[in-house]
Amino acid sequence: MKILICDDHALFREGLELVLKQLDPAAELVSVGDAPAALARVAEDDGFDLVLLDLGLRGMSGLEALAVLRREHPEVPVVVLSASESPADVRTALARGASGFIPKSTRGSVLRGALELVLAGGVYLPPLLVDAVERPVPPGAGGRLTERQVEVLRLLARGLTNREIADVLRISEETAKSHVKQIYSALDVSNRTEAAMRMRELGLEE
Repeated sequence: MKILICDDHALFREGLELVLKQLDPAAELVSVGDAPAALARVAEDDGFDLVLLDLGLRGMSGLEALAVLRREHPEVPVVVLSASESPADVRTALARGASGFIPKSTRGSVLRGALELVLAGGVYLPPLLVDAVERPVPPGAGGRLTERQVEVLRLLARGLTNREIADVLRISEETAKSHVKQIYSALDVSNRTEAAMRMRELGLEE
């Protein structure tokens, strides 16, 4: 596993490296202190499995760098690290394609779990911010579905069971079942095949 860390505080980068080595002792870690350096490293090396990106970078902001990474390297998941715990910042990061938002106050054990989720294809949000950032998808793009339900719908369309969806999104199986039921109602469908077809019609694919 190869991970790029982009943060302008050397002490934080060093601490993060220690946590990541606990996640995977064999992980190859590359640390840079600004957005241009991060973009250059990803451009010259297509082997990165994950980018950890600070929002509050000097010069080119983390959000600007995120937009470039999503446009030019969509295959590489990017997780935002931030001192902010503002729902507005979370929404903005997700809208620009982040695969997760992790406050810098997060404990190491939780951080490891969050990164494992992202590497498995999920999206991580800190529990206290989940309800705050779930908002209706714009009209014409899924009716009354929340962003979380769109995530469930995409996993459902890939053939995952409720249990597997729950594991990926770190929610309970009962919550996953509830989301699926609400998706069926919102899309006026009765099974997973119809839901997947409706998803494609609405342009909600990833």
